[in-house]
Amino acid sequence: MIEKRSAGDAVPTPPLPRKRLPRAWSAGEVLDGAFFVLATGLVFWLGWVLLRDHRTLSLGELGRLVLFWGLMAYVGLPRLQQVLTKLYVPDYFIGRTTTSTGVLGDPVNLALEGSAEQVHAAMTGAGWTRADDLTLRSARGIVASAVLRRSYPAAPVSALLLFGRLQAFAYEMEVGGDASRRHHVRFWPTPPGWVLPGGHHVDWLAAGTYDRAVGLSLFTLQVTHKIDADIDVERDHVVATVQRRTPRARTRVLPHFVTAFHSRNGGGDVVRTDGSLVVLDLTDVPVPYPAPGPSAPGSAHTPVADRRTPPVELVVAGAVALAKVVLALAGTAVLPVPAVVSLLLWVAVLARWAWARLLLMAVSAVEAVVLVHAASGDPGANGLARLLHAGASVLVLVTVSSDGVRRWVSLRRR
Repeated sequence: MIEKRSAGDAVPTPPLPRKRLPRAWSAGEVLDGAFFVLATGLVFWLGWVLLRDHRTLSLGELGRLVLFWGLMAYVGLPRLQQVLTKLYVPDYFIGRTTTSTGVLGDPVNLALEGSAEQVHAAMTGAGWTRADDLTLRSARGIVASAVLRRSYPAAPVSALLLFGRLQAFAYEMEVGGDASRRHHVRFWPTPPGWVLPGGHHVDWLAAGTYDRAVGLSLFTLQVTHKIDADIDVERDHVVATVQRRTPRARTRVLPHFVTAFHSRNGGGDVVRTDGSLVVLDLTDVPVPYPAPGPSAPGSAHTPVADRRTPPVELVVAGAVALAKVVLALAGTAVLPVPAVVSLLLWVAVLARWAWARLLLMAVSAVEAVVLVHAASGDPGANGLARLLHAGASVLVLVTVSSDGVRRWVSLRRR
């Protein structure tokens, strides 16, 4: 029976949903952000000193220009992008990946249903090769293959993030035995209980693009792969290769998943898409063998920071700190006390002590400011030595203030 109400009766108003208030920053996070911004500023100060003292086209001056390019392309501009993108890039799903510096990367153009083992079985059965993890050894391999035009079917792919995590794995298909040209697709597991806009559930999201050449990034001037603009062609290529060898794979299309657009990815390459998302259903695909590779994730939701090996940034910081101690013992202009203190603090950071990371950033910041200021007033040969020493302190500050090292020490609290 429906209760009738008179015109004068008040209709109860449903309670408004409570808004999530932004989380207040802790003192440690404020210090961490301050050191990050300071390191970025010191990089540009050091680059200005390098460029200001350039006078001629001698071999030494050309070397100084190469140092300036390397400093800006691989440290300065990426750090500046990371600072700015924290302010304006949205922290929610918009159908785009992000680079490690926070710039919008390749669009998501493929979704999958099925387990990790079924994804591996479908991709390897279709002739795709799983990409190697990005390590110092594999990085040397991709550089050598690009320069010497040698084949590297399992060449690593650059890191892109979705849901705040790196890709779980990637697959590629080399073209013509040339590592500079390849089809490749990255895969991310979706968080538990997460659904696509419109309520569609999928287990994996992927971004497939085609590398057409090697060139310079428009935004950072780094050497990188240049992708083909029509990413829909690559999406359809991935689906076609899988369905050709795996008849049990089914597809459905979510039209207008995003608005059709022309844009640029994190390397500055033009991308365009019709906005449709193809869902590849692999739930009926048999798994005749375990997932390949020693680094296959045991869980589809393993966080990016859950690793037992220290990040590359921390290894670089340790190498620089050790080199400073060696130079100090050799009687060079490197100050012995800060060098030894930095090395001891680095050992504590390696043991995941957060306080040691903050102290190491503080020591490196003070030393870098003093040395860069001293080098900026001495453009002679002695000034170049001071610049190298200042650059070492700045490099320690940059690497230790990185997100990778911050995640490394945060694991101790967990």
